Amino acid sequence: MPNSSGIKALVALGIAAAGALAGLLLNGDVQASLVMLVCGVAAVLVATAGGEPAGQPDTAPAAAEGPGIAEVIDAIAEPVLLIADRSVVAANGAARTLLGQHILGEDVRVAIRHPAAAERLLNPNIENPGAPIHLVGLGTRDQRWEMQVNTLSDGRRIVHLSDHTGSYATERIRIDFVANASHELRTPLASLLGYVETLEDGAGDEPELRARFLKIMHGEARRMQRLIDDLISLSRIEAEKYRAPDNPISLDELIDEVCLELSGAPRAGDVVTEIAETQKVRGDASQLSQLLHNVIGNAMKYGREGTPILVSLTPEGDTMVRLSVTDQGDGIPPEHLPRLTERFYRVDAGRSRTIGGTGLGLSIVKHIVERHRGRFDIASTVGKGTTVTILLPVAAVIKT
Repeated sequence: MPNSSGIKALVALGIAAAGALAGLLLNGDVQASLVMLVCGVAAVLVATAGGEPAGQPDTAPAAAEGPGIAEVIDAIAEPVLLIADRSVVAANGAARTLLGQHILGEDVRVAIRHPAAAERLLNPNIENPGAPIHLVGLGTRDQRWEMQVNTLSDGRRIVHLSDHTGSYATERIRIDFVANASHELRTPLASLLGYVETLEDGAGDEPELRARFLKIMHGEARRMQRLIDDLISLSRIEAEKYRAPDNPISLDELIDEVCLELSGAPRAGDVVTEIAETQKVRGDASQLSQLLHNVIGNAMKYGREGTPILVSLTPEGDTMVRLSVTDQGDGIPPEHLPRLTERFYRVDAGRSRTIGGTGLGLSIVKHIVERHRGRFDIASTVGKGTTVTILLPVAAVIKT
């Protein structure tokens, strides 16, 4: 029959497993539940280690936690370490990948080389010791981690690291987007208010001056309208990105329609189309029209006067259609290419605003292509021009 310490160990292990399962059912956090289970297993191992018969020799510290705890923490995807007397006595594979394979047996201050982590680990009795610590630059310079420390009944501690790099980047994008949108709206609004005040002060009595001011005000109002329309459009596309469009669209006919709509724009006569016989794509007609307006419109704006703008549509194997728009403009320096689809990013902010750009066009194009399960690329050579290439799945094989 099992002795009393064995029975206690089984009961404690059952309680730990039940607690971990309850945590999982209540909040759905698998990692937190596994960490809770690790702490319970460690407590059981400590209890059973103290219940051995007096005649048996002492076991080494490494054997005290046994292979069980190492196996359990190794099942956790995020880095987890077990600390005893400031030394790392166990670490899962994720922790060794992040901090180095050598960390077992090392002082935890050497294993986790971060001042904030060292301060928390050296002062376990501070107020609210379970509060998370944010670590910037651990692993790589741009990574951001959250460290939590839990103390076991025997004084050993479990250190759990959670990677928050992605959520921080998302929050940073949101903050930058709000700041940029506010700035882009505030600039024309300030101009409008200034001209209104000038007209109120008597400048409106002069017909020529009034007409000039009203023309400028109309241009600023249209600029705000374009920006708001693009913001609403971008928000709508992002909301629909997980639902692939399912209407068969003749892209060649849509190109003809867009070129006709742009026929009144400067340089419209320079557009040359080369359309091969292609299959239909499955898509959203209004979004694909918006995509074509943006990429062809950009080529008209940034291509050199008197040079052709080539719009080509050809099959790409049996499953894709390739749309290419090429201009012979000044080109884009290579350091700017990776950022062209960022919201409000401009290579030449002054020129872009002068010709009516909102800074959202290529970001909208990227999101439309992603929603259509396609691919998007921009290639450019300074002094020669730029080519925008978009691959879209044909209607027969697109998958949701």
